Amino acid sequence: MSDWTSLWYVWLILLLVFLLLLCGVSASCVRFCCRKKRLPVEPFPRHPCDLSAIGIDSDSTAHSTVT
Repeated sequence: MSDWTSLWYVWLILLLVFLLLLCGVSASCVRFCCRKKRLPVEPFPRHPCDLSAIGIDSDSTAHSTVT
């Protein structure tokens, strides 16, 4: 069986995996802290809407020309 210190590529792979995990955890923590400090913002601000309704009964000329 070979000595672990001579297998430098194994240590390199382990170091890279550890660094990737460390970067992922730290990015998640930063993202969580930034989301917590930010005030809630509505994605689409509400604007007052005007609604118009036109009533048509069966005796109107517009209804009789359509039918």
